[in-house]
Amino acid sequence: MLDNANYTPRLKQAYAETIRPAMKEEFSYKNDMMIPRLDKIVLNIGCGREAVKDSKKAKSAQADLTQIAGQLAVITKAKKSIAGFRVREDMPLGAKVTLRGDRMYDFLDRLITIAMPRIRDFRGVSGKSFDGRGNYAMGIKEHIVFPEIDFDKIDEAWGLDIVIATTAKTDAEAKSLLKLFNMPFNS
Repeated sequence: MLDNANYTPRLKQAYAETIRPAMKEEFSYKNDMMIPRLDKIVLNIGCGREAVKDSKKAKSAQADLTQIAGQLAVITKAKKSIAGFRVREDMPLGAKVTLRGDRMYDFLDRLITIAMPRIRDFRGVSGKSFDGRGNYAMGIKEHIVFPEIDFDKIDEAWGLDIVIATTAKTDAEAKSLLKLFNMPFNS
């Protein structure tokens, strides 16, 4: 899908054609460069206690995250030893990946249109999970809601942290931007 030179993600096109003008009108920006845009999306799987017991769990999380993102995920390692948790320095504890450009728009499209409707008892995402600087963080309890993951082949259902970083200066601007991308806020 991303190999085609003429391919433009659906949400990237929607941003250019409808979302940018709507944001400019809503917030009365004087300059087009002031209009907020998506900067990056960071995905993270933390394996927790399972990674301490079995070092292969981080590799499994990395493989699953690579499939979801369509880009190679890196294994995250402990920065320092914590005896109470039986964690040693440089022990693999999870995986992360940062998406930008077309892959970022493709992932957001799949998240909103395919993965979120597959979440059990889904009633929308919290509208309060902004950090004060226009970035939005959310969590998914099971990564198996993504169609790239073969349910029969997974050894464990991981939780998935998703951080959507925008260039918005305020939470109101960021929320408005994500609403225009059809993010299903419940409040």
